[in-house]
Amino acid sequence: MEMTAETLFGMMIGLGLSAACGFRVFVPPLIVSLAAYTGHLEVSEGFQWLASYPAVVAFSAAVGCEILGYYVPWVDNALDTIAAPAAVVAGSVLSASMVHEASPLVKWTFAVIAGGGSAGLFHTATAILRGGSTMATGGLGNPLLSTVELGGAATLSVLALLVPAATLFVMIGILAVAIKKWIDSRRRIPVAPSPEPADA
Repeated sequence: MEMTAETLFGMMIGLGLSAACGFRVFVPPLIVSLAAYTGHLEVSEGFQWLASYPAVVAFSAAVGCEILGYYVPWVDNALDTIAAPAAVVAGSVLSASMVHEASPLVKWTFAVIAGGGSAGLFHTATAILRGGSTMATGGLGNPLLSTVELGGAATLSVLALLVPAATLFVMIGILAVAIKKWIDSRRRIPVAPSPEPADA
């Protein structure tokens, strides 16, 4: 099936929103819900509930709880475990809500594989960084990381809606930095010396 420009444009938006879900599960849905509720964003058929007032209220409350939870040391690590599948689901739903003029097969295949996969990938990266911060600072450095993640989720979501093509480059840049930091951390792990063979 030949895809229209609107479909490809929606896919780019959905991919950016999905990546943002990897930073914070409920921030991207809240931004989408606010934009749709105020008439600045059109969601695809079947997702009009995102533009409703109850959705705005529910996502606002969820964001508030999510923000508070991530500022409590060790609780944030527990939230990372719970949020992993939630991020994949949120990324899939938001991706599907942005894809217009496409068959359900194309829409949901893209949403689950690209959207859910992107959310899961970015969430895994942030969880690894949080684990490293917890080990290095005893959790004291985690609030700073939480602030960066919150800002990243909001910025990436807005950028995805305004300049979706640029969002893809930002995503690649973030992943490149995360991979580099992970490789550097692995290199700094000391290797235990091999035991000397016992004399016969």
